[in-house]
Amino acid sequence: MTTLTKLALGMMGALRPKPARGDSATSISLPPPETNGGQPLMEALASRHSSREFARESLSMPLLSNLLWAAYGINRAGGGRTAPSALNAQEIEVFVALSSGAYRYDAAANQLDLVAASDLRSVTGYQDFVDEAPLDLVYVADHTRMGLVPVAQRESYASAAAGAIAQNVYLFAAGNGLATVIRAWIDRAAIADALGLTHDQQVLLSQTVGYPKQAA
Repeated sequence: MTTLTKLALGMMGALRPKPARGDSATSISLPPPETNGGQPLMEALASRHSSREFARESLSMPLLSNLLWAAYGINRAGGGRTAPSALNAQEIEVFVALSSGAYRYDAAANQLDLVAASDLRSVTGYQDFVDEAPLDLVYVADHTRMGLVPVAQRESYASAAAGAIAQNVYLFAAGNGLATVIRAWIDRAAIADALGLTHDQQVLLSQTVGYPKQAA
């Protein structure tokens, strides 16, 4: 689907997901993440960049598990995460849009829980590359977890937390030969509808991840 087509559908409120490809499992158990090793931080920072060209090849389950743990996994006793949040509200939910469906990342159980048995990738952004890249991450703020934060400041607090998660993904991608790009040009209403979000949940950003497209 082209960018112009998506824009037109979005203006009409008619941007919709596609049928899922393959089995939409109710839950997907992820292998334990590998939390040791990897590229040195300074080298990952040196190679960190945005890319908008992706191969269609799916990420393996071990690689996906490592990616999600790096993004927002539990890294210490007491449930602390790899990315910060003000007052430890942990208000961000990470949703994973795959060809087989859309899933919520459950860091405590280290699994993906199905929320929509449809291919939502094309809904997660207006650019055409999101349709075929293997996965798109969607960062959603749950305002019910931010009771101690003044209402007027909740969006900015949550956006800062989502930005920290996105940078974790960037650094993981740089250190593991992956391509990624963060995206704010998205149809938030269409995404919220496709994911079945409540009025207390706010779509903030999307981020595409995959293998880099090889030059012909």
